Amino acid sequence: MPSGFLDHPRPLAFAHRGGAALAPENSWRAFEHAVGLGYAYLETDLQATSDGVLIAFHDRTLDRVTGTSGRIARMPYREVSGALIEGTEPIPLLEDLLAAWPDVRFNIDLKNSPVILPLARALRRTAAWDRVCVVSFSASRLRAARRVFDRQVCMAASPIGTAIVRFGAPRSGSEALAERLARTGVRCAQVPASVATESFVGRAHALGLQVHVWTVNDTATMTSLLDMGVDGIMTDEPVALRDVLISRGQWHPRRG
Repeated sequence: MPSGFLDHPRPLAFAHRGGAALAPENSWRAFEHAVGLGYAYLETDLQATSDGVLIAFHDRTLDRVTGTSGRIARMPYREVSGALIEGTEPIPLLEDLLAAWPDVRFNIDLKNSPVILPLARALRRTAAWDRVCVVSFSASRLRAARRVFDRQVCMAASPIGTAIVRFGAPRSGSEALAERLARTGVRCAQVPASVATESFVGRAHALGLQVHVWTVNDTATMTSLLDMGVDGIMTDEPVALRDVLISRGQWHPRRG
């Protein structure tokens, strides 16, 4: 069954790490602020503690944003839970985020392999299959996720898939490639602005893929990308992106 993750008017606006320029990254305060602005899509990262608890957190260690030392995958949640983002903000649990805003979709970056099985269980418990897009810089991680998920979810192309879209695939017609991507749940290519050229957007659209660009924080680049026809933008500056979209008549706030 195809995922409904992308069935929202375009262009899609993603608050990157909740909108990290305006509140501590991946914090409840950041996510709440973006949702309050009307964002229907939140981008976050996923780490798992040693006892399989899923947290919205970018780094493998706590050090950079909490001032607490420790590798998350080697620590039980009872230890991780005491760490505070920038000394003030608790680290959110993925399932709590999914429960807080049932109408909001989450773009989830799998930061390592131990998150995959707990994520499959969490999606099963919450029935949030249509509310997530799973992405990773690791093709093997995405393959592993497909093997353990009960049903198809939206996925972004792996770096290998993105390269094929960008440069073309010898000995493979576009129709065959489009069918292969659809069969594996790949419905979008998420790329930096340097990759999102007019030719790339055209190739992706010909394959039935949306193009989402990260992480765009200046309004001139936002405007240029929207003029080019990209389908979504991820930003640390959710107010700036919202204002650009409003000025163009392209702001589509959450329906909740």
